[in-house]
Parts: sequence; C-alpha cells; structure tokens
Amino acid sequence: MLENLEKFIHGMGFWSLTWGNAVMLAIAVLLIYLAIKRGFEPLLLLPIGLGAFLANLPGSGLMNEPTGSEIGGLYYYLSKGIELEIFPPLIFLGIGAMTDFGPLLANPKTFILGAAAQFGVFMALMMAVILGFDLKEAAAIGIIGGADGPTAIYLSLKLAPHLLGPIAVSAYSYMALVPLIQPPIMRYMTTEKERLVVMETPRPVSKKIRVIFPLAVTIVGVLIVPPAAPLLAMLMGGNLLRESGVVERLTNMAQNELINIITFFLGTCVGITMSAEVFLRIDTLKILSLGIVAFSFSTIGGLLFGKLMYRLTGGKVNPLIGSAGVSAVPMAARVSHNVGQESNPHNYLLMHAMGPNVAGVIGTAIAAGILLAILG
Repeated sequence: MLENLEKFIHGMGFWSLTWGNAVMLAIAVLLIYLAIKRGFEPLLLLPIGLGAFLANLPGSGLMNEPTGSEIGGLYYYLSKGIELEIFPPLIFLGIGAMTDFGPLLANPKTFILGAAAQFGVFMALMMAVILGFDLKEAAAIGIIGGADGPTAIYLSLKLAPHLLGPIAVSAYSYMALVPLIQPPIMRYMTTEKERLVVMETPRPVSKKIRVIFPLAVTIVGVLIVPPAAPLLAMLMGGNLLRESGVVERLTNMAQNELINIITFFLGTCVGITMSAEVFLRIDTLKILSLGIVAFSFSTIGGLLFGKLMYRLTGGKVNPLIGSAGVSAVPMAARVSHNVGQESNPHNYLLMHAMGPNVAGVIGTAIAAGILLAILG
C-alpha cells in the first residue's frame, strides 16, 4: 500500500514542472485571456491557448506515442489531422462555403489588389533569410503576411513543421490586430482627396457566372500551381456548394458543423506543439517580429496598387480598398470601410473592399503553392 502511495506521489507532474513550463502556462493563459476578454480571433486563439496549456502540464501523456500494447495519447492521434494535412484543407472547404465572391466578380480588376497584397509575404521571406533562417523556414514565416491562418499552418507543415506553433500564433494574433495595424499605414499612404473617392455601385452578378467561377479558378490555379491544389480545390469546392443552390444541407454542414469541429481540433493540435523547449527560443521572437513586418508590407503593397488604379481610372477607385487585399475576411474589408468613413461618413466602401479581400484568400493560397513548387 505504501509502495503504491509512494509511486503515486513520485508520479505527479509537479516534480517535472520546469520554469519553461511555467512560462508557457502563463503564455497559454494570456492567449486564452486575449481570446475571451479582448475578442482576438477567439475561434482559433482560444483552442490554441488551450492546447498550449495542456502541452505544458508534465505527465499528461497526451502526446505519448503508442508502445507495444499501450495506446498513444489522445493528441498523438488527433494531431495526425495536421501531420497528414487534413485539417487545413477542410477549413478551406468551410471558408469557401461561407465566401461570397460576388464583389470580386462585379469588379474583376480588384483581383490585382489581392495579388499585390502578397508583397509582404516575399518581403518577410527576404528579411527572415537575413535574420538567419533557411529558405524553407523563411517561406513558412513569410506566408504570415497573407493573413490566412490555415494557409500559414499548411505551408509550415510542408516546409518547417518545427516552427508551426510560433507561426500559427503570430498569424492569428496579427490577424486579430488588423484594426490596429492597418489604419495608421492607410492614413499615411493616402491623401485626403483619395480617401474621399466614392465608387460606383457594384453591378449584379448572375448565378451562371457565380457557378462557373469556382470551376474556372480551380482549373487555372491547379494547372499553373499544382501544389496549391488541396487548398484551392477545397476552397472552390465549398464555394460551388454555396453557389449551386441545390445542396443546402451540404452547404450548411460546411459552413457550420464541419468548420466548427475542425477549427477546434486544428487549434488545439497547433497549441499542443507549443511545448517550452520548442517555443521558448530566440527564433520565436524573430518570427513574431517578422509577422508584423509581413502584415505591414502586405498592407503597403495593396495600397500602392490601389493608388495606381486610382490614377489609371481617373480617380474612380478609392485606394483604401487595396489594404483589404490581405485575406483576413471580412475584417480587412471593414477596416477599409471604416477609414473611408472617417473622411466621408456617407461613403460605403465595404462591398468594394470585399472584392480584393476575397481575392486575397485565393492569392495567399496561390502564393503558398508557388513557394511549395520552388522549395518543397
């Protein structure tokens, strides 16, 4: 009896708790606080914080590998959804089912703004190389600038799985901070005259075009950048469910049950990789710093092309919508709209900004495919 009691006491996780675990538990609590109290991307930051919390409780065995007759830990099996690249594409299925590409189709030239906003991806990539990361790591870090969490996770798994935790936390944290990061840059880079531009009401888009669009994008995207196929196929497949109008049950499933379940498992599985020995490194601080660089330059790239379109169209395009080219949907579009209303309370840019915003989702997936094709 005493031997069993002694074994129980010595088996407690308290004896294995390190200062690193304590620091990571505090970081996990901070992520949970930011998600609950501040509303920072709660759908992902809360599960990530929970996963990080569990990862740093010694002795939990949640990530134990199976040995002999003993089964592995719960998250050893759940994390296969990330390792086998299942969860991120399934998230894209739900995103596609929730996305209205109508504003983009009504004004196709805004597709250029979604592409221009990938500038931050390649700027951060170059800076990451300068800071000592190899090319694959730098590419995984750079994709943070696309403001697309599932794509950042997907590319990290392919090119730098050991950096998954810091990259995911950086991507989702800065996505939540878009309303703070973008407006100062937007005001600095545009003039009062440019911000006052009122754009014409978008033209209606027929159902035929809406149905053809996801098929066309899939064909062109996959043929040009085959490594982007899993993301594009799921994104456009989900959108086809939405626009077909004949599979409401499947559309609702993708928009609700599927994406909710996968979001929880994806978040906690990312968080479970954030052990003290992996996360508490100088590289993590570098990644967090490069994340803000990536977001800032993506915003700058979109605004520069927005200003170019303003000049080429004789002042018919408000350059503020260029900042929405990052794929933080619909937050970035709302920020463009809000900054525009500061200059003209009667100016409604939201639907115009949604064009480059949803184009950014496609652009980031293609950028990730290009990086995979070159470095994978």
